[in-house]
Amino acid sequence: MTLAPHVHGFALAIAASATLVASAPDASAEAVTLTDIAGREITLPQAPTRIILGEGRMMYAIAPLTDGNPFEKIVGWKDDLIQYDPDAFRKFEAAFPQDAARMVNFGNPYAGDFSIEAVLENEADLVLLDLGNLFKAEETGLIDKLDKAGVPVAFIDFRQNPTENAIPSMLLLGRVLGEEQNAAEFIDFYVAQMRKVSNVVAGIPAEERPLVVVENAAGWQTDFCCWSFGPYNYGRFVELAGGTNYGSKLANAYSVDLSLEGILTADPDVVIGTGANWAEARPEVTATLLGYEADADENARRIKALAERSGFKDLRAVQEGRMHSIYHQFYNSPYHFIAIQQIAKWLHPADFEDLDPQATFDELHSKFMPYENSGQFWVTLN
Repeated sequence: MTLAPHVHGFALAIAASATLVASAPDASAEAVTLTDIAGREITLPQAPTRIILGEGRMMYAIAPLTDGNPFEKIVGWKDDLIQYDPDAFRKFEAAFPQDAARMVNFGNPYAGDFSIEAVLENEADLVLLDLGNLFKAEETGLIDKLDKAGVPVAFIDFRQNPTENAIPSMLLLGRVLGEEQNAAEFIDFYVAQMRKVSNVVAGIPAEERPLVVVENAAGWQTDFCCWSFGPYNYGRFVELAGGTNYGSKLANAYSVDLSLEGILTADPDVVIGTGANWAEARPEVTATLLGYEADADENARRIKALAERSGFKDLRAVQEGRMHSIYHQFYNSPYHFIAIQQIAKWLHPADFEDLDPQATFDELHSKFMPYENSGQFWVTLN
């Protein structure tokens, strides 16, 4: 039997996870050789215990893999989790107050404020970086500098090509954290949740897939329209959910700039913006403040204000109530299947009547996360 490409990839990943679990009798005592998501072969003298995260939001992926303290092997990070998803940070902080407080802010790995000296002072034995910044890491000489300092670098990816790279990234993290069994269990859950959508979407004809405009970080800038995605990240989520992504028609690129005139001409069937609690770091944002501490009444007011922006209020999708907002940070986490499920329900409500993304998200937290679910992660214009 020939498997569909996405199913074939899932099957290979599950097989790989089984191999990793079977071949790692004592990960802490032996050298670890692996290939990262950039295709680089890395050898670690032993399993790392003092890891630096190039982004604090990598905790989204680390937390589901650890039964105990997800900070146990982490010495520091870039403070983007605190800045751009303070709701999630406070969840971690409440569960692990001492560990959250001891995190060293190493700054931006791709800018001048990242100190190799600080890396060495903290005796780091691995730096994890994001694949989307591979070029910057090479251009700035960061990889060479860390290599000369004897500190290995590994790339993971939950942003650039998340649906392609989530499984190998979780396998890599499971390997370096000594959590191969937990990685395999999470991947099983991931595949099952993705298939709840892909098995249905496979039968939806092309002409029945609505045109969708995704507005990346809607309301981040109050006088600008608009950032979007090509066939990557949320653009890919739309396609997997049974939609046609408008940005994919414009460019085969991760990030695509849209004009309001172009959106009006395209006359999309659905408009989806992303939002998160950016108000603490950037008080002027008009975005929906989605996340663990979100207030439903406040977000209902905010999406209404976004809908009333010049031009947007004239869109058929807005007038028909097919404007939505969804949690921005799904775009950079291994549980983007929640976003795909919810988008599928918006695009094809009859086909996905029995699908319950909220229940899926609650189950994810009960099985894998070190804290309970709360708040609001999507909202529809009423």
